[in-house]
Amino acid sequence: MKRSRTLPVHMVSALVLASATTFVAAPASGQDVADIDYAYLSLRGIAPEFGYFWSDRVEPTQTYGLRVDMGYAGPGLRVTPSLTYWRSRLERAEVDELADQVSDLVAARTGGPRPNLDLGTIDYQDIAIGLDAHVVWEVPFDLLTFGGLGVSAHIIDGDGIAIQGTFVEDLLDTVLPGVNLHLGAEYPVTNGMRLYAVGRYEVMPNLQYAQLRAGWQLMFGPNAPGEGRND
Repeated sequence: MKRSRTLPVHMVSALVLASATTFVAAPASGQDVADIDYAYLSLRGIAPEFGYFWSDRVEPTQTYGLRVDMGYAGPGLRVTPSLTYWRSRLERAEVDELADQVSDLVAARTGGPRPNLDLGTIDYQDIAIGLDAHVVWEVPFDLLTFGGLGVSAHIIDGDGIAIQGTFVEDLLDTVLPGVNLHLGAEYPVTNGMRLYAVGRYEVMPNLQYAQLRAGWQLMFGPNAPGEGRND
């Protein structure tokens, strides 16, 4: 069975603590955003995203994505679908462990000696379709802060010269569910454009990672009360 490895405890603890702190502080501020109604649930904007992630199984790498702003489904509750892509390589220790598991499987099935396998390098890529719910509130200087939870479906593809066309490649190609915790902030450069940054911690059945993203959103629809610039 695959051993469980997690990211450094201080990274997870910091993100969880920051999220808990901001959720507790949210009711004390941002009454304009908190009082908006359901009329703001509509396509309002789209943003390209760029980021970087650190995983427990694959090498750190860049991420690319697209966030869609669907406005508010309730008071202070914003809905944002997203599409994210990244490609990296499995860490050497993970490839060696996979080779050991395949060797054990071959020996068990054939009854023969355990083969020594070299799987080379294995590329790992993910296309994630996600849906996040943001609890949004205002802070001074026109900033909006947000935190929340999200769900996602991850289309995973494993590839490598040594495993191409084998059952090992078939095992790596799969679709997995994911959940995430996130915390971020955004600034309206103008009422039609905003910049944002967000930290995320994503958990999947066989993979978990911390991620930092930044995006530039163009607004198609109106700002909700309290979202725009105050000048």
